[in-house]
Amino acid sequence: MTGFSISRHQGVPEQALTEDAAIDLERLCGSPGDGLRAAPGDGIRVAAPLNGIERIEARLHGKVFEPHRHDTYALGVTLGGIQTFQYRGESRYSTPGSIIIIHPDEVHDGGAGTEATLRYRMMYLQPERLIAALGDNGGALPFIAAPVVGDVALRQAIGEAVMDLDGGIDELALDDILTRIAEGLSRHAGMPGKVGSRSAKRAVFEAADYLRENLDRPVGSQELESVSGLDRFTLARQFRKILGTSPHRYLLMRRLEQARRMIATGHSLAGAALDTGFADQAHFSRHFKRAYGVTPGRWATLALAG
Repeated sequence: MTGFSISRHQGVPEQALTEDAAIDLERLCGSPGDGLRAAPGDGIRVAAPLNGIERIEARLHGKVFEPHRHDTYALGVTLGGIQTFQYRGESRYSTPGSIIIIHPDEVHDGGAGTEATLRYRMMYLQPERLIAALGDNGGALPFIAAPVVGDVALRQAIGEAVMDLDGGIDELALDDILTRIAEGLSRHAGMPGKVGSRSAKRAVFEAADYLRENLDRPVGSQELESVSGLDRFTLARQFRKILGTSPHRYLLMRRLEQARRMIATGHSLAGAALDTGFADQAHFSRHFKRAYGVTPGRWATLALAG
């Protein structure tokens, strides 16, 4: 990968993809052929490892990667330009918003299909992680014949995995992301989901009760497994089926509800954030605005004025 500049530092803005020293990405993405040189502005940004999942963002021009293969699933979203690659004897093209799904051990190359800058984000998912998330459907890895698909739900799940390359992902949130990715891959592979033979309502409600009782601290997946009697991926699936959301989102919204009530009765923003388990006020403010459309400060002004 001679000539590529790679950034893997915390806090680097998304557009800063060409700073810092080059590192060997051959294990991730193969190597460019002899004589290929990166165009100005080309670069690959590598996120810190996330529980064995590799994540990158790339800005590239021209043909970059010679034929190579991974022992992981390569799952990505094209963000800009046209992404082209040879896969199973055919030329493939991915436009912005399309999802790329490359099965483990399948040979492919890659690069930009036009003169415009190609920008994409990818995650490299170990098959054993997917098998665990598949649950009862885990007898075989899902194979998707068409490596470029359009699927809003799957794109959202992959997008959540690669959205923040500088930060980690909460354990409960990652369980839900992997569950939705597994369901999306199974759907495109024609592997129908299996419905459990018994109701999981009681297990889900017990998990929900436990989350409400522990709003002021992080709750781990292993805790919920013990409380519900379900493994983390089964719980994530059943929780979404029964309550319409994930355990992570459920806990987050209960925290925000409590914080909103505290602010409305005169508590400080910092105190409300701390008492409801948020890492800091910036983290709290970001989630509050996403949930309610206003900042906590604006909510305080409106609530106290009313």
